[in-house]
Amino acid sequence: MHFKTTLLVLLIAVSFSACSAQKLETTANETQIQPEFSWDKIPLYMHLRKADAFTKKEVNYLSKFPLITFEKTTGSKTFGSTEKGTINAAKAVKTINPNAKILYYKNVVINWGSYQEDKQFLNEHPEALLVNAKGKKALMPNGKTGFFDISQDFVRTYWINHIQKVIESPFIDGVFLDANIKVLAPVFFNSRVGKEKQQAIKSGYLSMMADLDAEIGKDNLLIANIIRVRPEFEDSGREYLKFFDGSYIEGFEHQSFGMTYEDYLAQGIEAVQKSAREGKIIAMSLGIGKALKNAEAGIDDVRKKIDFNEDFTERLDYLLAIFLVCAEKYSYVYPHDGYNTKTSTVWLKTFPQYEKKLGAPKGYAKREGYIYTRSFEHLDVWLDIKNKKAQLNWK
Repeated sequence: MHFKTTLLVLLIAVSFSACSAQKLETTANETQIQPEFSWDKIPLYMHLRKADAFTKKEVNYLSKFPLITFEKTTGSKTFGSTEKGTINAAKAVKTINPNAKILYYKNVVINWGSYQEDKQFLNEHPEALLVNAKGKKALMPNGKTGFFDISQDFVRTYWINHIQKVIESPFIDGVFLDANIKVLAPVFFNSRVGKEKQQAIKSGYLSMMADLDAEIGKDNLLIANIIRVRPEFEDSGREYLKFFDGSYIEGFEHQSFGMTYEDYLAQGIEAVQKSAREGKIIAMSLGIGKALKNAEAGIDDVRKKIDFNEDFTERLDYLLAIFLVCAEKYSYVYPHDGYNTKTSTVWLKTFPQYEKKLGAPKGYAKREGYIYTRSFEHLDVWLDIKNKKAQLNWK
């Protein structure tokens, strides 16, 4: 009995030690992958593009953000490609702030023209481009930019290999995946290549995301432009979050699909709240100024020039209130007027709201009709999405 008891105790101890080691390893891995986060002030995100190299002033500004996405064309004019431009920009930022998490932008289907390896691949494999039943190249609304045909195995293999090469850089922490909605919402490709091909593209996408997650997802951040209120989605795109560490948010106030503004926004808020509470990273992008009428929908969310007046302050408070009723740990926000640094009015600027003490939330947001309230250690938030009003009552 004594021997058996001793043996049992030893086995339990070994098992416990193994479980503890595994837990510590998991915790360390999560800490290593996730961006830095603090409730001290409103947690900010940065999303931008600049074809030229960044100046020292710009790099210093960027180094203050815990999570950064360098968009298509980044550094491509100076360094010859988006791949090289992004790595050089990331290196410059990490020289100042090694803890900043930097995402490489890669579209899941659109062939943006500033990628050197894409050009080489398409020169060798022109059949990798998407064409319709008549053999004509499918194009973006600009009439110039085409798409990769990700229904083909060899195209998906190339796409994943391309990403693997870039993230080998010690300065890149993951990938920002764009145009997921274009692939998953049938209307976009149905009108270009027909329903059957659209379904093949969607199937290819799902296979490609599963492979990407399996091959690089353990050690790299995968953030997708995926949460969106749409009639085709079962759960506002959340059903696809199984592939990703989190979601970028855009078009939050954009389309209504026959819904009122407030109902559309309320459904989006609920989807983000659920995902944030599940521990998903939220990178919320919200437009400050009025959208340009002729701006291509969904491309950089370009806005009219902003005047820093009372209306601006009210709008910024409203956007921050939307974010704050959603935010949990690993939620970040970027109120902006477009991602091009040469045309953005808010680039290189900070605002008083960003510098004030926030403190941890005292609980989840409460909702009554279209009014939300939430308290933080140093701030009470009141939000009325029907009348587009908000109050940030700093303590």
